[in-house]
Amino acid sequence: MTLSQHSVPITAAQRKVVADLLPELSDRLDLSKKNSRTISFTVKELQTIQQKAQESIRHAETGMIRNSLRHIIEATSKAIEDSQGIGSIPISERLFQFKITLVESKPPIWRRIQVKNCALDKLHERIQTVMGWNNSHLHRFEIKGERYGDPEYLDDGYDDFRCVDSTITRISDVVPKDGERIHFLYLYDFGDNWRHEVIFEGCLRAEAGQRYPLCLEGEKNCPLENVGGVWGYAEFLEALADPSHEEHEEFLEWAGNFDPEDFDAVKMTREMRKV
Repeated sequence: MTLSQHSVPITAAQRKVVADLLPELSDRLDLSKKNSRTISFTVKELQTIQQKAQESIRHAETGMIRNSLRHIIEATSKAIEDSQGIGSIPISERLFQFKITLVESKPPIWRRIQVKNCALDKLHERIQTVMGWNNSHLHRFEIKGERYGDPEYLDDGYDDFRCVDSTITRISDVVPKDGERIHFLYLYDFGDNWRHEVIFEGCLRAEAGQRYPLCLEGEKNCPLENVGGVWGYAEFLEALADPSHEEHEEFLEWAGNFDPEDFDAVKMTREMRKV
């Protein structure tokens, strides 16, 4: 069995320190070369180097050695991280899976999608399309206590306004590097206040020959725009289902052939790929 190798950029001084920590690696460290080199190690070797460096840093004889040990710890930590979780899947094959649920919708209105890495603003477009919204109102994400959105549209004129730019922040910047699940909020239309719970369910490897983005499944049609939020939508459905309701005819004319049960994952996939 061939063990997976992971490359680490390392200077001449750092290579010498690694050789002192683990003499058995000396023949692979290009100690005679003075410029920086990229050396490949197995995950087990990286873990051993990291452990030895952590044990030695407190007893380093000089500041230069201590600094080299610090860089070795950082470099091996990153390489170990990249070998696990999200980092174990090549960037070109990496998929992010999300479940999006309209908060307080009863019964739940939800979608499950797979997308490749992109800016949060592109994820916003995916959510708009797969849910069935028209992208005619403002939006933002709230992730780990931070607001993400397009500053050009969200700047409300207050001096204390703060928003992380969602046009340059990518999915990979906000989800855990180890691929653990997290929950965050996607808010659309600050008047109707459509709040969506977004669950990052993990990172997967793209299937050969499969096109993305992909809508895997979901339930229920998206509410109409400007219907008045979750509670307004509930009242709308009640009136639509009751011919004797005083607003039945008005809503029927407004909604046309709207079917609250209508959902087609294949159709949603086609629509997402147009965006």
